[in-house]
Amino acid sequence: MADIRIKGRMVNAIRISLDTNDHNAIRQQLAPMLQKAFPPGTLVVIESSVEQELIALIQLLLSLEVQPMAVTEGLLADQARAIQFPVLPADHKPLQQIKATKEQVVEVKPELSDEQAAIPAKEELKPTRIVNHVTSYHDEILRTGQCLVQDHGDIILNAGINSGSEVIASGNIHIYGSVRGRVIAGAGGNHAARIFCHSLEAELVSIAGTYCVADDIPQHVLKKSVHIYLNDQQELVFEILEF
Repeated sequence: MADIRIKGRMVNAIRISLDTNDHNAIRQQLAPMLQKAFPPGTLVVIESSVEQELIALIQLLLSLEVQPMAVTEGLLADQARAIQFPVLPADHKPLQQIKATKEQVVEVKPELSDEQAAIPAKEELKPTRIVNHVTSYHDEILRTGQCLVQDHGDIILNAGINSGSEVIASGNIHIYGSVRGRVIAGAGGNHAARIFCHSLEAELVSIAGTYCVADDIPQHVLKKSVHIYLNDQQELVFEILEF
């Protein structure tokens, strides 16, 4: 048995693009954005249009409870290489993020824990955090170079997606058309997320970081209606939908 195995995993990271090297301004603007949308330990790729002191910037991001993992090729690359910090290729043609046709927001109030339930009614409980679950609906085909993202829920597309396009959701993805681009569900680590599509011809599918590229998608499910999910071993399962 081999001592080393390579498994397909997609790293979930956000990219922070900076147009200032004023670290006080960065902290003031970035802290509320991170606290609202991203959990502690979120991986971060850094890109900057101005010169930065990279080590100080990394320390700043660590203090905001995110984990810098790399910089993009550009102004910070030489500093990164000098300290053996990873450098990623810059995007040659970034995708255009579009807005969904419609969004539905549902407020979800978490149930009280046993400890909270045991507190007498006259004692004031801490405010319960309200979590918004958002479902994005999109009626038009997703064209090459376009990207549809939902960080707080599901995406439902009433048409297909072309090659060179991308759909990313923290929850489930339903596509009622041909899938020829990249489909990424469970972004951020939701292992219960699922993908449903009318005709599977994708360049890549991924759930919670486990991915499969076009050449590795099982042949018998190509151009079929498919349900994709993770099994208990965190492997992608492709199931043909029977109607």
